[in-house]
Amino acid sequence: DKAAKLLDELMELEPANEEIYIQQATVYSKKGLHKKAIDALKTALQYTEDVVDIYSMLGMEYLFLDDFDSARLNFAKCLEVEYDNYSSLYNVIYCFEMLDQHQEAIDYLLKHIDKDPYSEVAWHQLGKQYYTLKNYQKALEAYDYAILIDEMFIGAHLEKAKTLEKLNRLEEAIEFYHITMELDIPTPFVYMRIGKCFEKLGDNDQAFDHYHKAIKEDALFDQSWLALTNLYRKTGQDKKALHYIKKAIAIDQDNFLFWNELAVINVKLDLFDEAARAFKISLDLYDEDAETHLKLADILYFLGRFEESYQLLTDANKKFNDHTGILYRLAGLTFILGKMEKSFTLLKTALRINYSYHRSFTGLFPKLFTHKKALLLLKKFEKENLEGDQN
Repeated sequence: DKAAKLLDELMELEPANEEIYIQQATVYSKKGLHKKAIDALKTALQYTEDVVDIYSMLGMEYLFLDDFDSARLNFAKCLEVEYDNYSSLYNVIYCFEMLDQHQEAIDYLLKHIDKDPYSEVAWHQLGKQYYTLKNYQKALEAYDYAILIDEMFIGAHLEKAKTLEKLNRLEEAIEFYHITMELDIPTPFVYMRIGKCFEKLGDNDQAFDHYHKAIKEDALFDQSWLALTNLYRKTGQDKKALHYIKKAIAIDQDNFLFWNELAVINVKLDLFDEAARAFKISLDLYDEDAETHLKLADILYFLGRFEESYQLLTDANKKFNDHTGILYRLAGLTFILGKMEKSFTLLKTALRINYSYHRSFTGLFPKLFTHKKALLLLKKFEKENLEGDQN
């Protein structure tokens, strides 16, 4: 507020001083008054020939307003004056990405490269856009140009390694990951990616070794713990997998994927109460996967907690309308809970949507599927199914 007052006084003395309007925009921005900041910066443009910094500030103000088109146009104006202004180039591409305009980003970068063919940053960004569109061959070509221009460019080597991994050229990917470690200190991410490559190559010893190196490099890099967990599960070492997924959760307790993984491992170890708790936490953390609801419902059913399972599936049915797995389970649970008519109504709906899927539930709810009324429904829908196949 004191700064704003001083600026008002200065404006009376020097109304054509662009620096006053720039500082005024800074004050407005700090107050969250981004539209006023934009107006002040536009005024500043009228009094200066040094426009690059002002266009850059305008771009940032538009970013605060999530107006990515306007932000992009202003950052692009910086590049019209200074084609090697890499900060503005990054921001232009960021705006395209936020609008999911990856092809437009590619078109822009190709035009920029026409003006500045030795811009390793432009080639690198071009590769990233091709990578996002899964055009991995074009991405490789772009990274190769970036590396030819600057062989010390770590980002290009790293992205090339990731692209080679996507193309299943795993030995080459490992080679380029190693180059990044020669150019700079090793990172847990690079160790983990090398481990992933070795795992895909079937060399589990090397995979374990690199996952452990990733953890040694940074014990808070939770993806390393998850990678170890998955590999221990894959090699049948469920108790070790349990140990490592708990480590991952200790680092990031809000990641529902970790809780989901913990639940699955607990099921394999017959720790059903712990599995139920982990699945519940996963759902509380906004796990929107229908399969998570079904897995938890099945565990509650096997634990004899029929009411809980029924309530969970009832809520899930509102989210995942006409999901046959939910409908068949609800039919079985309502039958167990003595709601016979509702059970047969649900069964009828499930059979109409997917008749053949009922075979997966006959062993789960034998009393329902051996009931006379259920047998009549099965016969009716079997006939309709056969007639439909013939037609």
